[in-house]
Amino acid sequence: MRFPFLFLALLAAGCQTRPAAETAATPPPLARTAPDAPLRETRWVLRQLAGQPITVPADTREPYLTLRADGTAEGNGSCNRFRGSFFSENPSELKFSPLMSTRMACPALETENAFTRALGQSNTYRISGDTLRVLDATGAAVARLEAVYLR
Repeated sequence: MRFPFLFLALLAAGCQTRPAAETAATPPPLARTAPDAPLRETRWVLRQLAGQPITVPADTREPYLTLRADGTAEGNGSCNRFRGSFFSENPSELKFSPLMSTRMACPALETENAFTRALGQSNTYRISGDTLRVLDATGAAVARLEAVYLR
């Protein structure tokens, strides 16, 4: 008759739970989130225009944008450098003056022109981690850029 007693003892042991105090003292795992990249003095590399991923021909550069602390906007559309001014006087505001550019012919000229047009349509922005979304006056994303840190 030992078998039923042993069975009941094992069954009771399997049903025990941790005391409430021990469960409450165990902290939940921490969610790690990266801080948002700064708008200024960050190299923002273009990844999408109007929701479409961009492709860069092998003999051209990655399009990028850098917004300087003095209000200067500069970058490269893929072949041509551009420069102008930007305004961000209110939270989330981002507007550009007309951008001046060199005008060399290149295989990525269509992407380059679309990039500078998107910056010209800019009204606001949103940064989440290493992602900058440039939004037009309706709130639609005209460009998505990614912070790239140089080593």
